[in-house]
Amino acid sequence: MQTLYTPEDFKRVLETALLAATEPLPLAELKRLFDDEFDDDTLRSLLADLRADWHDRGVELAQLASGWRFQTRPEFQPYLDRMKNERPPKYSRAVMETLAIIAYRQPVTRGDIEDIRGVAVSPNILKTLESRGWIDAVGHRDAPGRPALYATTKTFLDDLGLRSLAELPPLAELERIMETVDAPPA
Repeated sequence: MQTLYTPEDFKRVLETALLAATEPLPLAELKRLFDDEFDDDTLRSLLADLRADWHDRGVELAQLASGWRFQTRPEFQPYLDRMKNERPPKYSRAVMETLAIIAYRQPVTRGDIEDIRGVAVSPNILKTLESRGWIDAVGHRDAPGRPALYATTKTFLDDLGLRSLAELPPLAELERIMETVDAPPA
Protein backbone atom coordinates (compact mmCIF):
# COMPACT_ATOMS: atom_id res chain seq x y z
CA MET A 1 0.00 0.00 0.00
CA GLN A 2 1.29 3.44 -0.98
CA THR A 3 2.22 5.88 1.80
CA LEU A 4 0.22 9.11 1.68
CA TYR A 5 1.94 12.40 2.37
CA THR A 6 0.04 15.32 0.91
CA PRO A 7 -3.49 16.69 1.16
CA GLU A 8 -3.84 15.87 -2.56
CA ASP A 9 -3.12 12.21 -1.77
CA PHE A 10 -5.76 12.23 0.98
CA LYS A 11 -8.30 13.89 -1.32
CA ARG A 12 -7.69 11.22 -3.98
CA VAL A 13 -8.45 8.49 -1.42
CA LEU A 14 -11.66 10.28 -0.40
CA GLU A 15 -12.61 10.81 -4.04
CA THR A 16 -12.05 7.13 -4.86
CA ALA A 17 -14.12 5.92 -1.91
CA LEU A 18 -16.97 8.34 -2.62
CA LEU A 19 -17.10 7.51 -6.32
CA ALA A 20 -17.10 3.77 -5.59
CA ALA A 21 -19.78 4.00 -2.88
CA THR A 22 -23.35 3.02 -3.69
CA GLU A 23 -24.79 5.17 -0.89
CA PRO A 24 -23.74 8.26 1.07
CA LEU A 25 -20.75 7.73 3.38
CA PRO A 26 -20.92 9.20 6.89
CA LEU A 27 -17.94 11.07 8.30
CA ALA A 28 -17.12 8.21 10.70
CA GLU A 29 -16.81 5.78 7.80
CA LEU A 30 -14.62 8.20 5.84
CA LYS A 31 -12.34 8.57 8.88
CA ARG A 32 -11.77 4.80 8.84
CA LEU A 33 -10.08 5.20 5.44
CA PHE A 34 -7.21 6.85 7.31
CA ASP A 35 -7.28 4.68 10.46
CA ASP A 36 -8.97 7.56 12.32
CA GLU A 37 -5.78 9.67 12.18
CA PHE A 38 -7.79 12.79 11.21
CA ASP A 39 -10.17 14.68 13.44
CA ASP A 40 -13.60 15.69 12.11
CA ASP A 41 -12.52 19.26 11.30
CA THR A 42 -9.53 18.13 9.23
CA LEU A 43 -11.68 15.64 7.33
CA ARG A 44 -14.37 18.29 6.71
CA SER A 45 -11.66 20.63 5.40
CA LEU A 46 -10.44 17.95 2.96
CA LEU A 47 -14.04 17.35 1.84
CA ALA A 48 -14.56 21.09 1.34
CA ASP A 49 -11.41 21.22 -0.80
CA LEU A 50 -12.58 18.19 -2.79
CA ARG A 51 -15.99 19.85 -3.29
CA ALA A 52 -14.23 22.96 -4.61
CA ASP A 53 -12.16 20.81 -6.99
CA TRP A 54 -15.43 19.57 -8.56
CA HIS A 55 -17.25 22.94 -8.59
CA ASP A 56 -17.37 23.35 -12.38
CA ARG A 57 -18.17 19.75 -13.27
CA GLY A 58 -21.42 17.95 -14.08
CA VAL A 59 -21.10 16.06 -10.82
CA GLU A 60 -20.93 17.61 -7.35
CA LEU A 61 -19.89 16.44 -3.91
CA ALA A 62 -22.92 16.81 -1.65
CA GLN A 63 -23.37 16.51 2.08
CA LEU A 64 -26.68 14.83 2.89
CA ALA A 65 -28.41 13.66 6.04
CA SER A 66 -26.72 10.26 5.98
CA GLY A 67 -23.30 11.33 4.72
CA TRP A 68 -21.36 12.49 1.67
CA ARG A 69 -21.82 11.40 -1.94
CA PHE A 70 -21.09 12.44 -5.49
CA GLN A 71 -24.27 13.20 -7.39
CA THR A 72 -25.40 14.70 -10.66
CA ARG A 73 -25.89 18.45 -10.50
CA PRO A 74 -29.64 19.16 -10.63
CA GLU A 75 -29.38 21.21 -13.83
CA PHE A 76 -28.01 18.16 -15.69
CA GLN A 77 -30.47 15.57 -14.38
CA PRO A 78 -33.01 16.15 -17.20
CA TYR A 79 -30.39 15.02 -19.74
CA LEU A 80 -29.76 11.79 -17.84
CA ASP A 81 -33.49 11.20 -17.50
CA ARG A 82 -33.69 10.95 -21.30
CA MET A 83 -31.55 7.81 -21.14
CA LYS A 84 -33.96 5.99 -18.84
CA ASN A 85 -36.78 3.92 -20.28
CA GLU A 86 -38.57 3.70 -16.97
CA ARG A 87 -40.73 6.44 -15.58
CA PRO A 88 -40.37 7.50 -11.97
CA PRO A 89 -43.32 6.43 -9.84
CA LYS A 90 -46.19 8.90 -9.69
CA TYR A 91 -47.74 9.37 -6.30
CA SER A 92 -51.31 10.39 -5.65
CA ARG A 93 -52.17 13.70 -4.06
CA ALA A 94 -53.22 11.78 -0.92
CA VAL A 95 -49.77 10.17 -0.65
CA MET A 96 -48.01 13.50 -1.16
CA GLU A 97 -50.26 15.30 1.36
CA THR A 98 -49.60 12.57 3.90
CA LEU A 99 -45.86 12.79 3.32
CA ALA A 100 -45.94 16.58 3.70
CA ILE A 101 -47.86 16.33 6.97
CA ILE A 102 -45.39 13.81 8.34
CA ALA A 103 -42.39 15.88 7.18
CA TYR A 104 -43.62 19.15 8.68
CA ARG A 105 -45.36 17.88 11.83
CA GLN A 106 -43.41 14.76 12.82
CA PRO A 107 -43.74 12.64 14.80
CA VAL A 108 -47.44 12.14 14.03
CA THR A 109 -49.96 9.33 14.31
CA ARG A 110 -52.31 8.18 11.60
CA GLY A 111 -55.08 9.89 13.60
CA ASP A 112 -53.16 13.20 13.55
CA ILE A 113 -52.84 12.92 9.77
CA GLU A 114 -56.56 12.20 9.43
CA ASP A 115 -57.41 15.21 11.62
CA ILE A 116 -55.26 17.51 9.46
CA ARG A 117 -56.42 16.11 6.11
CA GLY A 118 -60.03 15.80 7.20
CA VAL A 119 -60.38 12.33 5.65
CA ALA A 120 -59.43 8.77 6.58
CA VAL A 121 -55.89 7.70 5.71
CA SER A 122 -55.69 4.37 3.93
CA PRO A 123 -53.12 1.98 5.41
CA ASN A 124 -51.83 1.59 1.83
CA ILE A 125 -50.71 5.23 1.83
CA LEU A 126 -48.48 4.65 4.84
CA LYS A 127 -47.27 1.33 3.40
CA THR A 128 -46.33 3.07 0.13
CA LEU A 129 -44.26 5.66 2.00
CA GLU A 130 -42.67 3.01 4.23
CA SER A 131 -41.78 0.77 1.27
CA ARG A 132 -40.13 3.75 -0.44
CA GLY A 133 -38.07 4.20 2.74
CA TRP A 134 -39.34 7.74 3.27
CA ILE A 135 -41.13 7.21 6.60
CA ASP A 136 -40.81 4.88 9.55
CA ALA A 137 -42.67 4.20 12.78
CA VAL A 138 -40.39 5.77 15.40
CA GLY A 139 -42.36 4.94 18.53
CA HIS A 140 -45.84 4.89 19.99
CA ARG A 141 -47.93 7.63 21.56
CA ASP A 142 -48.82 7.10 25.19
CA ALA A 143 -52.55 7.03 24.48
CA PRO A 144 -55.25 4.36 24.27
CA GLY A 145 -54.28 1.81 21.63
CA ARG A 146 -50.67 3.13 21.63
CA PRO A 147 -50.82 4.39 18.02
CA ALA A 148 -47.60 4.38 16.00
CA LEU A 149 -45.75 7.66 15.58
CA TYR A 150 -44.43 8.29 12.06
CA ALA A 151 -41.45 10.39 11.04
CA THR A 152 -39.37 10.84 7.90
CA THR A 153 -36.10 8.97 7.40
CA LYS A 154 -32.60 9.85 6.25
CA THR A 155 -33.51 8.21 2.93
CA PHE A 156 -36.26 10.83 2.51
CA LEU A 157 -33.74 13.62 3.11
CA ASP A 158 -31.14 11.99 0.86
CA ASP A 159 -33.65 11.56 -1.98
CA LEU A 160 -34.50 15.26 -1.73
CA GLY A 161 -30.83 16.22 -1.50
CA LEU A 162 -31.22 17.68 2.00
CA ARG A 163 -29.02 17.55 5.09
CA SER A 164 -31.82 18.23 7.57
CA LEU A 165 -35.52 18.99 7.84
CA ALA A 166 -34.60 22.65 8.35
CA GLU A 167 -33.80 22.77 4.61
CA LEU A 168 -37.39 21.94 3.64
CA PRO A 169 -39.12 24.86 1.92
CA PRO A 170 -41.35 26.97 4.18
CA LEU A 171 -44.84 25.52 4.47
CA ALA A 172 -46.38 28.57 2.75
CA GLU A 173 -44.14 28.00 -0.29
CA LEU A 174 -45.11 24.32 -0.38
CA GLU A 175 -48.81 25.26 -0.34
CA ARG A 176 -48.21 27.67 -3.26
CA ILE A 177 -46.45 24.91 -5.21
CA MET A 178 -49.30 22.47 -4.52
CA GLU A 179 -51.84 25.04 -5.79
CA THR A 180 -49.81 25.46 -8.98
CA VAL A 181 -49.76 21.69 -9.51
CA ASP A 182 -53.54 21.53 -9.07
CA ALA A 183 -54.28 24.55 -11.26
CA PRO A 184 -56.00 23.68 -14.55
CA PRO A 185 -53.99 24.44 -17.70
CA ALA A 186 -54.48 27.95 -19.06
